[in-house]
Amino acid sequence: MSWSRPELGDWSSPAELTQLQRAELPRVIAQAMRSPFYAARYDGRAVPRDAEDFAGIELTTKQDLRDQYPFGMLAVDRQKLATYHESSGTAGDPTASYYTDDDWADLAERYARKWVGITPSDTFLVRTPYGLVITAHLAQAAGRLRGATIVPGDARSLATPLPRMIRVMRALDVSLTWCNPTEIMMLAAAAKAAGLRPDQDFPALRAMFTAAEPLTEVRRRRLSEIWGGIPIVEEYGSTETGTIAGQCPNGALHLWADRAIFEVFDPETGELSQSGRGQLVVTPLYREAMPLLRYNLADDVEVSDDGCSCGWLLPTVRVLGRSGTGYPVGAATVTQQRLEELVFSLPGSYEVMFWRAMAHPDVLRLEFEAPDESRDQAVKELAGLIDRELGVPHRITGLPLGTLVPREALTAQRDILKARYLFGEGEDWDKAVMYA
Repeated sequence: MSWSRPELGDWSSPAELTQLQRAELPRVIAQAMRSPFYAARYDGRAVPRDAEDFAGIELTTKQDLRDQYPFGMLAVDRQKLATYHESSGTAGDPTASYYTDDDWADLAERYARKWVGITPSDTFLVRTPYGLVITAHLAQAAGRLRGATIVPGDARSLATPLPRMIRVMRALDVSLTWCNPTEIMMLAAAAKAAGLRPDQDFPALRAMFTAAEPLTEVRRRRLSEIWGGIPIVEEYGSTETGTIAGQCPNGALHLWADRAIFEVFDPETGELSQSGRGQLVVTPLYREAMPLLRYNLADDVEVSDDGCSCGWLLPTVRVLGRSGTGYPVGAATVTQQRLEELVFSLPGSYEVMFWRAMAHPDVLRLEFEAPDESRDQAVKELAGLIDRELGVPHRITGLPLGTLVPREALTAQRDILKARYLFGEGEDWDKAVMYA
C-alpha cells in the first residue's frame, strides 16, 4: 500500500495536527490487527477501531517484542519485506524490526528533515554500524533520497579504522557525517594524533549528525567548538521506530508528531499524558510491516507543548536516558547526564574529552584524560564543581592522554586479510581460512 504522508507546514495549529493524527488511527489499528501478536491480544475481545477507542489500548512493551521474536509482529506477507533488523541487544534478548519499501520511504523522509539540509553536492560519511541495527541504513537511504554521495564508513569494523576515516574525510571533502557523540570525539582525537587540527583542517565539513547517546547541550557545544563551530545536529530514534525526533535551528528536539502519536507514561501511576516527564510511548502512523500500538520505548523523557520560536508546530522532547541510570552516592543520586554537564563545563582549552566514573555508596570516583599542562587545574576545577553542584564525596584523578583511549586505537591500521588456502614455502599458513 502507498500512503500520502504529511510534510512540515501541512498544518497550521496544534489542533490541526491532532486532527491529522486522529484521521489516520482507523487505518493504523486495522493494519496492526493483521499481525499475530495484536490479533491474539484481542481474540475474543472488542477490537479497537478508531480514535475514540485509542485511549483504551494497552501498552506494547519491549518484552512483547522479545516474546514475539522473530515474526510475531509481522502484518504483511514476508515476500513484501525490504529489510530485517534487530536491536543492538543492550538488554540481552533481541527485538526484531522489519520494513517494507513504503515503510522505508517514511523512514528516509523523517531522517532527511535536517535543518541544515542534505543536498546533491554533499559527500556524506556514514560512521555507524552497518550491522543488524538500522542506523547506517537509515542515513544511507535518506542521503540517497536527497542525492548526496554516500561514503559507507561503517563503525566497529577492522576495515574502517579511525586513521582511514580521517584520510577519507580530507581526501573526499566530506561535508556531512553521521555518528554517535563519542565517535565525534574519537574522530577529533584521531585527527590530532595524525597531526591535524579538527577546527581548521577539514574545510569542507559543514555539519555532523549524531544520535544514539543522550547529549547534553554543554557537550554539544563542546563538540561544535572542537570541530571549528560547525553545527552538531542531533536526532532521536530507535531500530524499532526509525527517527522520531529531530533538532530545529534553535537546538530543540522536536517530535515528528505528524508521523507518529507520542504520549508520556508515568510508570508509578500508570497514567498517560500528552506532555510532562516519564517514559515515551510511540504509535507510528505510517508503518506497514510492523505496526506498533502504544509502544513503550522505556526511555525517560520530558515532553513539552510549549511553542518554539523556530516555527515548527511540533512538541519538543528532552531525552533523559533509560530508567535506573542514577546511582546513590552519599545522600545524593548521581546521573551520567549531570556528570557530563560538569565535565564539559571545564574550559575547552583544558582539552578534556574522555572520562569515566564509578559511583560507590560512599564516594564518587571520576577519571579523565588531559594534557600535562592542564591536568592539575582541571582536577581542581572539576572537584570544585562537584562539591558545589552535587555535594558528594569524590576522588578525582587526571590521567595522561592515551590512558582511557589508547593511542593505538587512534593511529593503528590493521591488515585486512582475505581467506587464503594455498601458501608458498616460508609463508605463514597459520593464517589459512581465517580472515579479519
